[in-house]
Amino acid sequence: MQLADKHIIHMDQDAFFVSVEIKKDSRLAGKAVIIGGLSDRGVVSSCSYEARKFGVHSAMPMRMARQLCPHAIFVKGSMDDYSYYSHQVTELLQERVPILEKASIDEHYIDMTGMDRFFGCMKFAQELRKTILDQIGLPISFGLSINKTVSKIVTNECKPNGEKEVSKPEVQPFLNPLSIKKIPGLGDSTFIKLSEMGVRKIHTLTQIPPDLMFKILGQNGLSLWQKANGIDLSPVVPYREQKSIGKQSTFDSDSMDVAGMKVLLTDMVTKLAFELRQQHKLTACVTVTIRYANFETVTQQAKIPYTSLDSILITKAKELFDKVYQKRMLLRLVGVKLSHLVGGYEQISLYGPSEKMYNLYQRMDKIRNLYGTDAVRLATVFPDKIGR
Repeated sequence: MQLADKHIIHMDQDAFFVSVEIKKDSRLAGKAVIIGGLSDRGVVSSCSYEARKFGVHSAMPMRMARQLCPHAIFVKGSMDDYSYYSHQVTELLQERVPILEKASIDEHYIDMTGMDRFFGCMKFAQELRKTILDQIGLPISFGLSINKTVSKIVTNECKPNGEKEVSKPEVQPFLNPLSIKKIPGLGDSTFIKLSEMGVRKIHTLTQIPPDLMFKILGQNGLSLWQKANGIDLSPVVPYREQKSIGKQSTFDSDSMDVAGMKVLLTDMVTKLAFELRQQHKLTACVTVTIRYANFETVTQQAKIPYTSLDSILITKAKELFDKVYQKRMLLRLVGVKLSHLVGGYEQISLYGPSEKMYNLYQRMDKIRNLYGTDAVRLATVFPDKIGR
């Protein structure tokens, strides 16, 4: 089967955080709702479509959002609730589709290629969307087309609470009149550069020779040219809960130094959390592993709200260590794994840690990016190895 014959569904929850808050409190329906840090130094995590009409958008400083939409209802939000409903949608989809990719906390790609021989992909997607609406009660939109890029653009164009199919012959007529801003992955600086060249519509971008795009913007320029021409060869990567990152350490000699092991866990989790933030990912599961001197290996895991914060992950890892280390025998290894990974950004100031802690994480990450992961460490972490 040719790549052009693919049938890819992109499903995206409509203003996901806001939709969850409306499900919890129906009085919020139809009103301007802004979710985020409630102080002026906070940022907007999400907002309703009613608030977007006033120019409010995610990642905007809360002070500016208050100026643009002073009559809005401001909600701090709950990552516990958002994680719960995200899992609900994912589990429902996994039970019903052949290949599912969880792209972020609120969006999924589904590869239906070949299934059109048995039933219409559009009809299937419509029934799937209705099932989510009926069983979970959250609004969702979808786009169906020949690849992931086009499907995502289709979804964004029919939101909120919409559905649309763009077949192969319709792809270019659909894309051409749209702004280049609609292309996934085209950032503000690239938009400004292309706009200065007179390139503001996708159709104009398609007319530029690909070698010139490469000369101007490098590999990214070539990728944007391909997307503008409806070309995207990236596959739908099956979502597996086992997707993870982790670290483990084998001691120089067997040990019962519990305090030292917790310090080691803290160091490992800190580095993993930094790695998550660098990859723009969140985790929803922490697993701690220990190995006794007799080589018996024991693990303990716990699901948590999606996060990439050191403080939350360190606390959970220490709790799991206390649960798993029961025999009080010598240990030879300790490890930690973060799994159930999805793409996404965390508004650190929203769900627990203070704004001072939020600023601290940002500054620590900047230092690590400049000087390496060991350039800055928590005061509780020391470099000596256990058992030495």
